[in-house]
Amino acid sequence: MDKANLACKTKRKFKTTTDSKHDKPISPNLLDRKFKVSQPDQAYIGDITYIHTQEGWLYLEVVIDL
Repeated sequence: MDKANLACKTKRKFKTTTDSKHDKPISPNLLDRKFKVSQPDQAYIGDITYIHTQEGWLYLEVVIDL
């Protein structure tokens, strides 16, 4: 590793960034885990994640028509 100028990178501790103890309105769960729909354009789901790269943080979002 020294010859290749490599070093291990230690993993950071998990840091909670979401505060679920609030008095703000919460959106209703309209799907209620019913992921089968009869036709297109009825329900969409999505998720986002953050990827750390050498150039900085990238954001990856996926949206799927059920």
